[in-house]
Amino acid sequence: MIQLLFMVIFSEVALIMLLLFKTPLRKLVIMALDRVKRGRGPLIVKTVAVTVSVVLISDVYSMIKIQNRWIDDGPVNPTDQVLMADHLLESTLLGATLFIALMIDRQHHFIRELRIRRKSMEAVKKQSRGFEDGKAGSSEELKGLEEELTTLRAKLKELESELQTKTKDVNATEANAVALRKQSEGFLYEYDRLQEENQNLRHQLHSLDRRLSRSGSKKNP
Repeated sequence: MIQLLFMVIFSEVALIMLLLFKTPLRKLVIMALDRVKRGRGPLIVKTVAVTVSVVLISDVYSMIKIQNRWIDDGPVNPTDQVLMADHLLESTLLGATLFIALMIDRQHHFIRELRIRRKSMEAVKKQSRGFEDGKAGSSEELKGLEEELTTLRAKLKELESELQTKTKDVNATEANAVALRKQSEGFLYEYDRLQEENQNLRHQLHSLDRRLSRSGSKKNP
């Protein structure tokens, strides 16, 4: 039993040493511990821990009984001394085994937490890099939009100048049209006046013809 406990303690110490230093074996040990903590592994580990604790309590109880017997009987029995030493050594080894197992569990837990935090930090760094890349891309897009805006402004100025020129031409054309309209109205007015005078002259000639014809008819008889 004691030899087995020494082997277990040495194995646990070796596991602790492997977990302390970053080596290829460390990954294998972590993978093995991960598998132990899955499925039925935790139940088996708890059963073993309870069994070891029961044996430890039994050894402590045996030592208390031997000590009480020494107090009651007086003289020390060599057999009790051997049993006392055996129980003391066994309980010490059992306690050391439980303590080292707890240390291995905590060490494995901290290593996993450290890995998770490193992965989260790497993810944050990747996101920040992606954000910076996106920011750089957005700045390039912004420059392109500014150049396009400058081009559009230049085209707008050209169109405004062209529109002003067309507007001046249209205004000049409208002014010419108004002048022509006024001139045509004057021509129409003059035409109406001349036509009215022509009609008046015709009436006068017609009346003169009638008078001449009447005067001629009076002279003939």
